[in-house]
Amino acid sequence: MTRLSKATATCGALLVSAALLAAAPAQAVAPRPTGGGDYLYLTVTRGDAASATRGALLLCDPPQGYARAADACAALDSVGGDIARLAPVKGAMCPMVYAPVTAQARGEWNGRPIEYRERFSNGCVLASRTGPVFALD
Repeated sequence: MTRLSKATATCGALLVSAALLAAAPAQAVAPRPTGGGDYLYLTVTRGDAASATRGALLLCDPPQGYARAADACAALDSVGGDIARLAPVKGAMCPMVYAPVTAQARGEWNGRPIEYRERFSNGCVLASRTGPVFALD
């Protein structure tokens, strides 16, 4: 093999490797607690910037992970871990301001995997629809 064909083969292999890496974006892996029980890795992203993401690991036996963990666990218990079934907060009034937030949850509840993702027009709407679950502040 000539020096030129070796260089061409090496360059081709590097290009294929780079293409494979670019084709498969990395997925964020939710931390998995070792003790079992109900848990959710929760994130709230403001706008489209991944750098504006807050996250917390909610554990429910005993409740821990952030300040409103006990309230969040009780709310989730009432709907069997199905975040979409949470009752909206009564009497909540939110401004009609577009400042989008995306809420995500991954984990396990009562032995079932949970995957939830919803985009809300602003943080007030998120809070009024999900109560304490995504109250990560």
